Amino acid sequence: MTLDYETLKLIWWALIGVLLIVFALTDGFDMGVGTLLPLIGNSDEERRIMLNSIGPHWEGNQVWLVTAGGALFAAWPLVYAMAFSGFYLAMMITLFALFFRPVGFDYRSKLSSPAWRTSWDWGIFVGSAVPPVIFGVAFGNLLIGVPFHFDEFMRPFYTGTFLHLLNPFSLLTGVISLTMVVMHGATWLQMRTLDGLEARSRSTAKLTSLLLIILFATAGGWLTYSIDGFVINSMPDANLAFTPEQKQVSQQAGAWLTNYGLYPWMVAAPILGFLGAITVYISAHNDRAGLAFVGSSLAITGIILTAGFSLFPFIMPSSTAINSSLTLWDATSSLLTLQIMFWVAVIFIPIIALYSFWTYRKMWRQLDTHFIRSNQHTTY
Repeated sequence: MTLDYETLKLIWWALIGVLLIVFALTDGFDMGVGTLLPLIGNSDEERRIMLNSIGPHWEGNQVWLVTAGGALFAAWPLVYAMAFSGFYLAMMITLFALFFRPVGFDYRSKLSSPAWRTSWDWGIFVGSAVPPVIFGVAFGNLLIGVPFHFDEFMRPFYTGTFLHLLNPFSLLTGVISLTMVVMHGATWLQMRTLDGLEARSRSTAKLTSLLLIILFATAGGWLTYSIDGFVINSMPDANLAFTPEQKQVSQQAGAWLTNYGLYPWMVAAPILGFLGAITVYISAHNDRAGLAFVGSSLAITGIILTAGFSLFPFIMPSSTAINSSLTLWDATSSLLTLQIMFWVAVIFIPIIALYSFWTYRKMWRQLDTHFIRSNQHTTY
């Protein structure tokens, strides 16, 4: 099968989106559990139940983040270069926050000291709560525009500061991202735990689903009425690579809604986000934990797709040199690179997905204090 360059560019835009969604759905619930660890776990045993509900899976879930990062580097090298230079400090904060997770999981139960365990509980909280906030802030900045430009040698230059990233709209999207993973983690705990911990997880799922509906609607209104979107006025040949400055771009009020008029089926994304959150609330209230988890997954998928569909075909707009804005048409690797990556993805992504499904199926059970007491030295 031979795919043309333009089709491969579209395929890789979709594949990277899928990888980000799968990462949010898998690593999202264990980050949600980690965030809730010191908040709804009322005893050491309950916190150990929470940790062991994600213990067999959290390391494997992070494979999707590594895969998405690798795909970003290979498919969109200009975006990778700009993101890791402009967002360098944010990336380092994320990396150092993530250090707390493996160390916290492995060392928390080594000593029985309450002070020791409480310290690691908060360390896991930081390692679980900070990354989704930063990822959400990054998406918010993409919708506003990132201050960067290229010189005559196509070297990227970021002209903003770290504080520039912490603008009000991006902070809102950061809170939305955190709310999503906390809701997802709460629905996971509702499925995997019993008794008082299950009841508190159910209440948390209901609360965060309502909060997510309000925040998502607020961000949509803000984006519609207060933030100018980007529009391509003229575009070079789609078969060319690394040609971002050969197009003409303008900013227009409400332009981030243009795609929903051109492609009405895209409206399904924000609808899915709202319906998923509503499903979480109703299902959690009626003690339908499995359906609540499905609703949470649909809400996260819908919200991420909403951001991607709104940006399309932009990947990283520039707020200071708008013609330098990066799109899937002009920031993509060569035809040969995309072809090789396509077949690698076709072979290996299904293998990873099937293995992940197998581990979830084999290690599935509800956990209680009896399980922890019976496995004192073999559990987290």
